[in-house]
Amino acid sequence: MARILIGTSGYSYTEWVGPVYPEGTKAGEYLDRYGTLFPTVELNFSYYRMPEAEQLLAMHHQSESLLFSIKAHESLTHAIDTATWRTAAATFRSAVSPLQEKGVLGAVLLQFPYSFHYDPDRRRYLDALVRSLGTFPLAVEFRNGQWYNNRTLDALRERKVSLVSLDMPEIQSSPPMMDVATSPLAYIRLHGRSKETWWGSDSAARYDYLYSEKELASIAERVRGMAVAAQLVLVYFNNHRRGQAVKNAMALRKLLALGEVGAHDR
Repeated sequence: MARILIGTSGYSYTEWVGPVYPEGTKAGEYLDRYGTLFPTVELNFSYYRMPEAEQLLAMHHQSESLLFSIKAHESLTHAIDTATWRTAAATFRSAVSPLQEKGVLGAVLLQFPYSFHYDPDRRRYLDALVRSLGTFPLAVEFRNGQWYNNRTLDALRERKVSLVSLDMPEIQSSPPMMDVATSPLAYIRLHGRSKETWWGSDSAARYDYLYSEKELASIAERVRGMAVAAQLVLVYFNNHRRGQAVKNAMALRKLLALGEVGAHDR
């Protein structure tokens, strides 16, 4: 049975002061507080601005027990420039490598948008990107359902890249909820199921969702299934509005009988 680590996508939310962090907690204290709650965190600031090695090492030193997963910068997934992406990949690789050297890198997340279609040019690009970042444990999230086919799965297995298992609203054009192990790492992202606001302009409303006990019980079974085929299962809740991700993550830990957060988690 694999190790199962549960956390949230992001931790630096001012609206968590009160619901999650004690009143009066300052921004510089968020990560330390978070590390008392969960053994792993998915960093998403790195999508919006390129991370720096010194910055990531400082985060590690602030909470040394945490295992970090980190989202790739948008220049590698959403705003790809054929002339410059290799330079961006090298910069990203240099920034993240210290986490790997310290043994606290869970995965690099490559999250592609719906517009990243399954065609020869994009398949070749993905192969080149994976090779460029190949020293890292990689997880790929596709928002376009065209990628969910046997050819993709075989290619990911060959490269030991994890296919992200999604939980999101079942709406037109959404990808399937497919739990398939393609590497020793299983990676599960839970975005909530807010159908009405998913395609709206308010991205915060998209993740305003609280999973029910019944839904969490079903998710727990999915996690157990993935744990049979993998060595490490990383689960991240992205329904972060008002600290709902924290509430759901703690409830899932209880359902899976994972116990308290501690050094044994890693």
